[in-house]
Amino acid sequence: MDLEGFAKRGLKREDPQVADKLAALIMEAKGVGRQRADVLAAAVLEEARATLNPRGEIFQLVPSGVTMGDFGVGSRGLGDFYMHTKIAEVIGRTGAVVDSSELDDSGVVRAGGQFIVLTVDGMHSRLSDYPFLAGFHVTRAALRDIYVMGAQPVALFSDVHMADDGDISRLLDHIAGIATVGELVDVPLITGSTLRIGGDMVIGDRLTGCVGAVGVAQSITPRRDAAPGDVILMTEGAGGGTICAAALYYGRHEVVEETQNVKFLDAARALVSEEHEIHAMTDVTNGGIRGDAKEIAHTAGVKLIFEEERLSGLVNQRVMEMLEDLQIDYLGVSIDALLIIAPEEAAGEIARTIRRAGVAIDQVGCVKAGSGAELHAGSEIRDFSPRFRESAYTPIKKAIGEEAGRDFDQMRSLVDAAAARSVAKKARFVEKIDAMRRLP
Repeated sequence: MDLEGFAKRGLKREDPQVADKLAALIMEAKGVGRQRADVLAAAVLEEARATLNPRGEIFQLVPSGVTMGDFGVGSRGLGDFYMHTKIAEVIGRTGAVVDSSELDDSGVVRAGGQFIVLTVDGMHSRLSDYPFLAGFHVTRAALRDIYVMGAQPVALFSDVHMADDGDISRLLDHIAGIATVGELVDVPLITGSTLRIGGDMVIGDRLTGCVGAVGVAQSITPRRDAAPGDVILMTEGAGGGTICAAALYYGRHEVVEETQNVKFLDAARALVSEEHEIHAMTDVTNGGIRGDAKEIAHTAGVKLIFEEERLSGLVNQRVMEMLEDLQIDYLGVSIDALLIIAPEEAAGEIARTIRRAGVAIDQVGCVKAGSGAELHAGSEIRDFSPRFRESAYTPIKKAIGEEAGRDFDQMRSLVDAAAARSVAKKARFVEKIDAMRRLP
């Protein structure tokens, strides 16, 4: 419960009852009496008033008129993918070997004669009440991103934020989930940060945070290197945080057990420890194969063709039965599978390496000259474009829907303008601060 946000909204509309409403919220959430609640509400309002209209250019922000929910940011669909390009635009040219502009899940720089690969993943927001699961799955996600760049992970780090009323056991349970994966694949959790969400201004017990990973490599496998003539291989998948959320919030709790494995990591570790000719790799995560296909095709400038029957055959049977029963499109959610794009002549040995690690794999498609992606189901070519949002996999997501609630082109123009303002502001402050440090 964001007390500061609630207070500022009330002050902006000049709500005469904002203090009483705040006190009522505090009494309900904190279980304190009216006198204590009034003191806290007054302090919240004092801070809110002081920061409602701060003076100075650095504080200035022109609203875009588009919210995160409007544009589907974080929902792994068209709006989210487009936002990634805007983030890269604000960052600008970096000189990195692989940076945000290439839409890979990891970035790469050169240092000490080798590639240093870095990634960070946010925990699944709907797993806040299940800290161990949240830690387990976000750690798998971070390590997947290192492996698919062709690197060996060497360290993990975490950042955990919990609201003021969260019990300490939740924090420790979350760290245990992270460390469990680390121990299973011999990658240590070596540092991190622990903070409260919003300090005293946010009450409740919501948990959020992220896990990052660092890897090293002699060669890398970015998405841009996918080439016409390559074949596409995919390993089996039983899902991670997304499948857990679907199972939990639809009461299919037994399906969560299917996600408790490190098969992806075992397969990837076996693969990168040997010398194989691999052009590109990725993990099938949120947004599903639909989203990955779009991003790879865009980044590499190629056309991807997938065989639907072979794709569906690699999804864990219990998971697939749940998805079909709940009418959740498996092509639009994370299934925790490894996607490998390689020359056809290398495919056989790659598959043998994966199978020796105890993980199923099949050839699911090919790469051709062109653009976009196609899904072949027998003689039929089916729509394979990403939705505005990923497949709706919880009741609230189904209620919100998978389509945009506003005109997408109009929102995109507003987002473009916001990105341009941010680029300009960055340039002004770089110039200003650089000039100041050159003063005698």
